[in-house]
Amino acid sequence: MADLSGLLTPDRVLVGLEAKSKRQLLQTLAGEFASKLGVDRDSVLKALLDREKLGTTGIGEGLAIPHAKLDELEEVCGFFISLDGEVDFEALDDRAVDMVFCLLAPSDSGAEHLKALARVARVFRDEELCRDLRAATSSSAVYSLLVPTPASNAA
Repeated sequence: MADLSGLLTPDRVLVGLEAKSKRQLLQTLAGEFASKLGVDRDSVLKALLDREKLGTTGIGEGLAIPHAKLDELEEVCGFFISLDGEVDFEALDDRAVDMVFCLLAPSDSGAEHLKALARVARVFRDEELCRDLRAATSSSAVYSLLVPTPASNAA
């Protein structure tokens, strides 16, 4: 079962975003992170673009997991976007991307950053979940798929 609690909040989920290019998508992510986290948009964009220069974060099956480290952050955080359409992300399988989970971490996070990346990759290996995410039409529906609410303990 998917569980990205601690990485994702309801206000960091976007559904139906239109983007024409990988760069435009990363610019949108940088802007969203800047407004939601109070970090510098240009710093976020530069960090994401610098990471992409090392190799694509388009992991295949229509998914990209762009990620970067920033001095300004105090904790690892994520942002999920499902696209209205697809964007060429130079993915490993040459398939265009329609879902993006962006992960930002503090510069000194080390193992915590890698564990979060592994957790995200593991969640998105679930084909049924990916199908459900692609079918979801609202941010709240996507959020509930990625961060399930604990079952009520009411007796």
